[in-house]
Amino acid sequence: MTDSVLLESTREGVRTLTLNRPTQFNAMTGELLDELLAAFDRVAADDSVRVVILAGTGKAFCAGHDLKQARAHEDLDYQRRLFGRSSEIMQRIVALPQPVIARVHGMTTAAGCQLVAGCDLAVAAAEATFAVSGVRLGLFCSTPAVALTRNVPLKQSMEMLLTGEFIDARTALECGLVNRVCKSDELDDCVNELAHNICRNPPRVVRLGKELVYRQLNQPLNEAYADATETIACNMMMDEAIKGVDAFIEKRKPRWN
Repeated sequence: MTDSVLLESTREGVRTLTLNRPTQFNAMTGELLDELLAAFDRVAADDSVRVVILAGTGKAFCAGHDLKQARAHEDLDYQRRLFGRSSEIMQRIVALPQPVIARVHGMTTAAGCQLVAGCDLAVAAAEATFAVSGVRLGLFCSTPAVALTRNVPLKQSMEMLLTGEFIDARTALECGLVNRVCKSDELDDCVNELAHNICRNPPRVVRLGKELVYRQLNQPLNEAYADATETIACNMMMDEAIKGVDAFIEKRKPRWN
């Protein structure tokens, strides 16, 4: 196993970024946050990457921030920079043209739960558990709350944030924190199936769609529909849509190349 805190591999258009601090349950240090930001920059600039998988080594997906490192700095500016980088990671995931899938196993807490909520999609092993438990340490999970409350209904996310209690994978599925739950020995197959189902579709259209979905979320209803109308009208004029719709009319599978 390499000493790098972040591992990268690419196969068939799918880039896997793996948090690699297994003995620390992949807790995020400033170094790991910097590595993630740099990796996302590389992904954004690489048109051959169609989907990103975010994973972790060892027994946990991610235990949040490395609190030992954070506590070692009694400096407000340091804390602002540290948590600011974490917030930048979440916004970078949204801004990436490619969909990002969280591959979740084991324990996921605090900013790790934020990572799951911040990804476009998430697949969890049945044994996975989730918590935003900072409140039990006197540290309310403020930045995780942003992603969590945008993905999980308010009553459920507030209960998680105010009690710090864990939920299991099935509950995470029911409340919308993850898309799929599977047996642990089937996790890679389940994640890869989802990734390759996305890869079958035209990349320009996937990127256009991801951008539109996030853009319209913060718009009033009339503006959202105006934006969506313009987007789909322009999409209809694209080569991909012309080929796809013609194939549908002619009752055959589309050929994108």
